[in-house]
Amino acid sequence: MSRMVSALNSALHGLFRDDDRLFLLGEDVGDPYGGAFGATRGLSSRYPDRVLDMPISEGAIVGMAGGMALCGDPVIVEVMFGDFITLCFDPIVNFISKSVSMYGRHLDMPVVVRCPVGGNRGYGPTHSQSLQKHLLGVPNLDLYELSPVHDVRRQFDLMLGSGNPAVYFEDKVLYTTPAWQDGVVGEPFRFGPLDDTWVEIKADDTRPDRVVIAPGGLVPRVVPAMRAALVEHELTSRLIVPSRLFPIDLTAVLPLVASADGVVIVEDGVAGGGWSAELARLLYERLWTKLRRPIEVVQPSCEVIPAAVEHERHLLVQESTIFSRLTGAHAWVT
Repeated sequence: MSRMVSALNSALHGLFRDDDRLFLLGEDVGDPYGGAFGATRGLSSRYPDRVLDMPISEGAIVGMAGGMALCGDPVIVEVMFGDFITLCFDPIVNFISKSVSMYGRHLDMPVVVRCPVGGNRGYGPTHSQSLQKHLLGVPNLDLYELSPVHDVRRQFDLMLGSGNPAVYFEDKVLYTTPAWQDGVVGEPFRFGPLDDTWVEIKADDTRPDRVVIAPGGLVPRVVPAMRAALVEHELTSRLIVPSRLFPIDLTAVLPLVASADGVVIVEDGVAGGGWSAELARLLYERLWTKLRRPIEVVQPSCEVIPAAVEHERHLLVQESTIFSRLTGAHAWVT
């Protein structure tokens, strides 16, 4: 079973093989380095004119990608650490995303900005954040997340084929975890698609006690918590994993969410607005009369991520955090 960074690298090689217009820009993306986490390894050797090592200026790199997209060239940008997406905020929000619709007609802007995100590696306050919420709700901007239960090449095809620019968040811990295949997660869980963007992980077809909704980076923490809740408390859970974080289309997941005794939304972004809050709002609007309990949101408190590993683990969502919320009586007081 290949690791996720290999699946990502394979998808990028396939994209370059199939589209001779595609460019990739980033810092140290060329061989032999192949990017900070090895995702672009081998690309510059095969496509030296289209894989370009850039100066250390994230704003300039993304701005250049926007100009290339205006000329019709699809571009993938690697931002070395997702924390530095803040340096790209202006070209993404005020240039690339607005160019789709501000000229009186639709204009395709095929730009994908890849962002390694997340903690649990001891990288400290400025290299461990999950900043998805700061780009949530930008018109014409799609947000996606790397997932071990989604086909990476399919995700890129959706992002580059939509006509909208996209930001692709990649949890760094996922790079070294297996890419699950053939619907197998590990006993007793299997996975399968609900539609183009949502995947369901379940043990069987019985009505679940809990429905958990979490992005791809959390899957390796949620599944063991679900397994422990089943074995130790006989609580059945299903996990719903989105490929696309925004825009949010709930059509495929509403029946399942409505059937559960409880709903838990988990994310790595710190509290204070964000994806989980927006998702909970939409679910309340559509399922107010059917929800049996308040929706539970699990995320870190609004604090700077510590440099000390033990303090980082205490702040960030862990398998034990999810298990306690799935099984703890306090989570289901109405």
